[in-house]
Amino acid sequence: MTRPLILIAGDQLTTDLAVLSQAPSDAVIALCEVAGEGRYVPHHPQKIALIFAAMRHFAAQLRQQEIRVHYSALDDPDNTQALIPEAERIASLYQCGEIRVTRPGEWRLWEAMQQRAKAALPWVVLEDERFFSTPQDFSDWAAGRKSLRMEYFYRMMRKRTGLLMEGAEPAGGKWNYDADNREPVPDHLDLPDPPEHRHDATTREVLELVETHFGEHFGRLEGFQWPVTRRQALVDLRHFIDKLLPDFGRYQDAISDDQPFLFHSRLSASLNIGLLSPREVCESAEAAYYQGAAPLNAVEGFIRQILGWREYVRGLYWTRMPSYKQSNTLHAERGLPDFYWTGDTDMRCLSRAIRMTHDNAYAHHIQRLMVTGNFALLCGVAPSALCDWYLAVYADACEWVELPNTLGMVLHADGGLMGSKPYCASGKYINRMSDHCAQCRYDPGKTLGEDACPLNSLYWHFLERNRHVLADNHRMKPIYGNLARMSSEKRDALRDQAEDFLENLKTEAAYGQGTHRQAYEPDR
Repeated sequence: MTRPLILIAGDQLTTDLAVLSQAPSDAVIALCEVAGEGRYVPHHPQKIALIFAAMRHFAAQLRQQEIRVHYSALDDPDNTQALIPEAERIASLYQCGEIRVTRPGEWRLWEAMQQRAKAALPWVVLEDERFFSTPQDFSDWAAGRKSLRMEYFYRMMRKRTGLLMEGAEPAGGKWNYDADNREPVPDHLDLPDPPEHRHDATTREVLELVETHFGEHFGRLEGFQWPVTRRQALVDLRHFIDKLLPDFGRYQDAISDDQPFLFHSRLSASLNIGLLSPREVCESAEAAYYQGAAPLNAVEGFIRQILGWREYVRGLYWTRMPSYKQSNTLHAERGLPDFYWTGDTDMRCLSRAIRMTHDNAYAHHIQRLMVTGNFALLCGVAPSALCDWYLAVYADACEWVELPNTLGMVLHADGGLMGSKPYCASGKYINRMSDHCAQCRYDPGKTLGEDACPLNSLYWHFLERNRHVLADNHRMKPIYGNLARMSSEKRDALRDQAEDFLENLKTEAAYGQGTHRQAYEPDR
């Protein structure tokens, strides 16, 4: 048998891979740091450091198991700095007859690997078995359905896995407890301190490397606390289950002006790169419910994010690409607002979400959906521009999960394939769910005038602009009824106010021409 080269990508850092369990004894395992993967969008320095540090620790773990590993460090003089050529260079170096890989997290890599399947040095792609379902499972479920709503996929996954199931019925008698998870941030919040992970020599070396090579990217490295080993990730999991999960549910949609994490787990990055498995995370949460340590609304809401949304968007991605990425039902063409790279805006909700993202490579799902996402939706930002920004700035952003959430849920650019209606909102929603507005120069209670929250006029302008697409949507008809009852004078005034705002909104003419990094002290 010809010796294979087994390529392990930076988001596949687990021994629970078929390419490893089926590897012959003479196989060479390759891990590659390449500049190309850090620059095709300007990834946040913390995201790059997380992946590189976790890769180095994983390589050390494999070597301790006496597995033959070739590690291409970023500064190696022979490094081609592109993943496909680098793997082929290493395979040639060791006289390997084929390259084996696990399904990657992005279509561009999948397509490149498929094109090499019959080359002189063939690539063999195996399925990624770290998930509860496969793309084929999703395709089978979707076949013949008029609507691909996540809720029904989630129920099927609950039945298949048995998670939060009591016989044939869901725990507590209901499938979904989302209605109990919408409390705003309270005036006084007692949050436990998060774990602090010690930086060993390997992690410190990576932080210096990333600062040198990617320091111009949006985001700072100071305060880096992402887990880079499985042991550290397990510490974060235990902290969430014991300290945060009990209050996660009721506050999961809340937004805080000064607390970026609240009761959220921040486990998605560890899940996405392989330090944790989705099953062990879901089972840990389920155990907390049955032990009486966390309420059902919190546990169900958390499991739904992993067993429901995470599996659903992956299935949608792999069964709809590559055409899905070009979807733009609302014909949005505006460039990304410049302040998405700086946080320099008087709109307090956006400024805080962007500055927290700059500092932490993180924003929770409501900040992404209803703050930065909602504003981009209302302004008509092009899907490609916002998708690239989300992919760049968040530590947990892999395209298979980022693209459907951004293009489908945030921007409604897929024509309602994911969501039955756009997640659009005025300033009243932000005021209800956050404490931003009290510190903002704009008034969420006003729709017109210099101190009126821009989200209010933009909201009605969005509805009017997209009437031809959305007016017949049964969930939107009451809103369009309100618009129809509005006086023509008020509609004209709102339209003028919104268009004046948009005319003065500075945007990138094309993606990549903006300022990706600006030094500032966050206004906390």
